[in-house]
Amino acid sequence: MSYSIKLIFNANDSCQEAALDVIYLNEFAEEHHGHDEDRKIWIFIAISFGAIILVSTILDTFFSGLPLGFIIPLLNKPATVTSILYHVSVFAVGVYVGILGLKELIVEKKFSVEFLMAVAALGAWYLDFLFEGATVLFLYAISEYFENYIEDRARKTIESLVKYMPDEVRAISDGTEKTINVKDVDPGTIILVRPGERIPLDGIVIDGSSYVDQSLVTGESIPVFRKKGEAVFGGTLNTDGVLKIRVTKKAEETLVSKIIKLVMESRARKASIERLVDRFARVYVPIVIMLAAFTAIVMPQITGNFEVWFYRSLILLVVSCPSAFVISVPATLFTAITTAARKGAVIKGGMYVEKMDKIGTVVFDKTGTLTLGRLKLVEIHTFNEYDEKQVLMYAAALEQYSNHPVAGAIVNKASELGLDFKRLEVKDIKEIAGKGITGFINGSKIVIGNIELIKDNGLNLAILNTISEKHTRIIISIDDKIIATFCVKDVVRDDAIEAVRMLKESGIHTVMLSGDKTDVVEEIAEKLGINEYYGDLLPEDKLKIVDELRKKDRLVAMVGDGVNDAPALAASDVGIAMGGVGVDVALESADIVLVKDELTRVPYLHKLSKKTVKIAKQNIIVSLGVKVILGALGFLGMIPLWFAVAAGDDGVTLLLLLNTLRLVKVKS
Repeated sequence: MSYSIKLIFNANDSCQEAALDVIYLNEFAEEHHGHDEDRKIWIFIAISFGAIILVSTILDTFFSGLPLGFIIPLLNKPATVTSILYHVSVFAVGVYVGILGLKELIVEKKFSVEFLMAVAALGAWYLDFLFEGATVLFLYAISEYFENYIEDRARKTIESLVKYMPDEVRAISDGTEKTINVKDVDPGTIILVRPGERIPLDGIVIDGSSYVDQSLVTGESIPVFRKKGEAVFGGTLNTDGVLKIRVTKKAEETLVSKIIKLVMESRARKASIERLVDRFARVYVPIVIMLAAFTAIVMPQITGNFEVWFYRSLILLVVSCPSAFVISVPATLFTAITTAARKGAVIKGGMYVEKMDKIGTVVFDKTGTLTLGRLKLVEIHTFNEYDEKQVLMYAAALEQYSNHPVAGAIVNKASELGLDFKRLEVKDIKEIAGKGITGFINGSKIVIGNIELIKDNGLNLAILNTISEKHTRIIISIDDKIIATFCVKDVVRDDAIEAVRMLKESGIHTVMLSGDKTDVVEEIAEKLGINEYYGDLLPEDKLKIVDELRKKDRLVAMVGDGVNDAPALAASDVGIAMGGVGVDVALESADIVLVKDELTRVPYLHKLSKKTVKIAKQNIIVSLGVKVILGALGFLGMIPLWFAVAAGDDGVTLLLLLNTLRLVKVKS
């Protein structure tokens, strides 16, 4: 049988290979319906057998099974209500389950858990162990139902990304509003989104402003303000304003669609522990089945007691199914991947979860990763008794006509202070590439730029000797006199200190790489508590350093923006990209993508990965230990068949899947 909602644990398709099937979004409705029908069948069987066992036990205890006064044909046994209930129900359901398993055996050439359980139940029925046959099927049916329920918890994480995606949009064309299917919307279409509605597609706001709840995509609980010119993602919630949005991507190309696709495809990138389990299962199952056949065929020839050894062989058949560890390991890794996706981190495969567990060094790129990559004016030093606000207002009046990042920092600072720089009369603006800008304000010549521009204008530089050049210094002159210098520097992310602290507490060695001046890099490294830092680097230098770090017998994770540091990301054992700015590029270039630019997700991923690998190993040890013990006890005739099913197969599988759910509680 096949359980399908979009991401499916085929818990019973094969005892040798418990794979996660990928069912794409356009098949969701049909498969989801089939999945619900399967669950209804198993809960019906479980309830029916529960009632039959209860009623039959009461009748056997107080009424001798309620004899009916005739002999059952073929079986040649006295008929009672309990015997008829048991014989009919066990045989009918055993055959039904057996047919499911037989199909799998013939088509896929695999021994499925259905086949093994059917043989066990029908074997018990043949030996007249009716209570045990009924108990086997009861436990099997109820475990099927609850396994599906537990596995749904992992699937629901990804389903939540889909179920909120609108099917229709309000498209605006020639001033009229028209409702069309989201699949028919092309990039460039203008759509209207009202308060309380989900944004259907990725796009750019062209009119209006609103707070947008992006928790579905980034995991961020606080709505973010979006205005004209800013990007919005499909599936996010428009809370309080009317937005007109120009669509930038078709439905299948949105960020949510890409995340879903990557999480689905993550099953193809198996961790080594998963591959080990798969290889072991291919050897384990045939060996135990051959041992069961030996027990049923050879042992009676030695001892002469066929029924006893046939019964014990049924126990070995139940024990032979490795579903507990074959299912629990991929379930554990996939639960980790979906849990991380819910918190705004896309992991592209179980192999990267396993590698994050072994990470010994985390390398950070500076600009755009540890810092915002956005300049800020942090210091104004004036000469000749000029006032700071007066200098800043002159500078902002001229720089407002430039698109340079330094100009933006100056204008932003003036705006923060409420300076009315736009009233000044600015003329003859000239921007010199790589040097600065010149112009006239209220008749006075203003020069703003680096020392090269000041030299070009023939100004006396002696006054600058007392000024440190540790950070980028912008010099301002008026009428050929230097009146001030501005210090601008990149802004460190708010959560950078916390992220580095958490990593170091976990025993992780931290490194920072940058093309910026070494003095600047050193200052930031000291502020953040970075263990090791390198400045004045070219892209190829970063690559060499990552290679050298990997030679120190420790796995290296590289955190960057996924664009200009792509070579270093590729060279590392795990490339982690900050996706907030260039999320599309990051989704393609990195092994893990932080959809929201939060550095504290890095120590969270390390913590989650360590917990995941620990639980996976626990599940393997417990499941194999239980199988070996029960197999030995079953061969010696010390446990009944129903106990082997309850403890050795369905019971331990449920226990291990419940153990897996502990990952959901790992705090970020």
